[in-house]
Amino acid sequence: MSDETKKSSSKSDEFKKILEKNLIKLPKVGDTIKGAVLSVSKREIHVDIDGVTTGLARGKEIIDESGEYSDLKPGDKVEAYVLELENEKGEIELSLRQAGHQKAWDNLRKLFEKKEKINVQVIDANKGGLIVLVGKTRGFLPVSQLSAKNYPRVSSGDKSKILDKLKSFSGQSFNVEIIGLDEKEEKLIVSEKQAVQEQQEKEISKYKIGDIVEGVIAAITDFGAFIKFDSLEGLIHISELAWQRIDHPRDVVKLGETVKAQIIEINGTKIFLSIKKIADDPWTDINKKYKTGDIVKGTVLKINPFGLFVELDKDIHGLAHISELANENIKDLKTFAKTGEERDFKILSIDINTHRLGLSIKALEEKSKPKTEKQADDKKTEGKGDKKEDEEIKKDKEEEK
Repeated sequence: MSDETKKSSSKSDEFKKILEKNLIKLPKVGDTIKGAVLSVSKREIHVDIDGVTTGLARGKEIIDESGEYSDLKPGDKVEAYVLELENEKGEIELSLRQAGHQKAWDNLRKLFEKKEKINVQVIDANKGGLIVLVGKTRGFLPVSQLSAKNYPRVSSGDKSKILDKLKSFSGQSFNVEIIGLDEKEEKLIVSEKQAVQEQQEKEISKYKIGDIVEGVIAAITDFGAFIKFDSLEGLIHISELAWQRIDHPRDVVKLGETVKAQIIEINGTKIFLSIKKIADDPWTDINKKYKTGDIVKGTVLKINPFGLFVELDKDIHGLAHISELANENIKDLKTFAKTGEERDFKILSIDINTHRLGLSIKALEEKSKPKTEKQADDKKTEGKGDKKEDEEIKKDKEEEK
């Protein structure tokens, strides 16, 4: 090859490189491109694309989910999604919304993977939880993922009252962590409970079973009362509020009341406490008040299918099993006794360890029976109803869980 030919070939290669370097590659539909804002109005944004052509984003396509382009002005750099290569104005049709959506979800995915805590604003509520905004992306904070501080504790589980409580959070900010993400379904689930769990565990580690704390009754439900102490909250189950049987926690504690309680269980971030364990046990010296065989007056506190719960005094309650009420079968206990009614009973049994006292009305009518026969009957009926009573207490605890 001659020197002249070599020179010509070298110049040609150099020219190709220059062309390739400066060649403008036109975008395709679906591409995300960069540009500079030329003009901004309420309905349209014009964008310069590499000084070669212009693009137009308009209508809903100027709404940016990521929030990055919420206050654009001429000269600002933007990324936009190509909808059409040429619209009726001869410009590339663009979407900041699509590009912003992708950017927003990419950012959410990073936050989710890093388990970072973020601040969200509550914009609405439904019976299942709170609707929140993460930037400009809508998310959901389920009731079950609220912290103990904000969980709607409502007596009797009244759904309308729960919804009212949830709606009262509108406009407030919550610190949360993303626990569920599905871009295809556009589902974003966040948790306040998860965000505060680490801090809660740190606070809980300061306490141990047996510690006595002082706090305020923050909520009362059918199954117990919630007490707030320091930055924590714990449950005092109805069976741990008093030594005697009670119908409802509000019978012994009031909202806002300051009480002392003993920690009896710590399960993760759940704390269970007892008031009765730091109070004197009235059953310790019950034999000074009552003995088996005594005839006593009692007030009917509650009527259950299996018998009557009876108050002998403010501390000692007993059970008159249905089999100990009358010699004949009783079809409806409510026709036999009324709540608040005072009646005579015979004490059949006293169990200090289990805090149970068995009562009988039927035994009062059996004076004609020989003593040995009546003792045998007493032995047979001793403890009747205990299993039912245990089941009822167990049911109360399961409702709480």
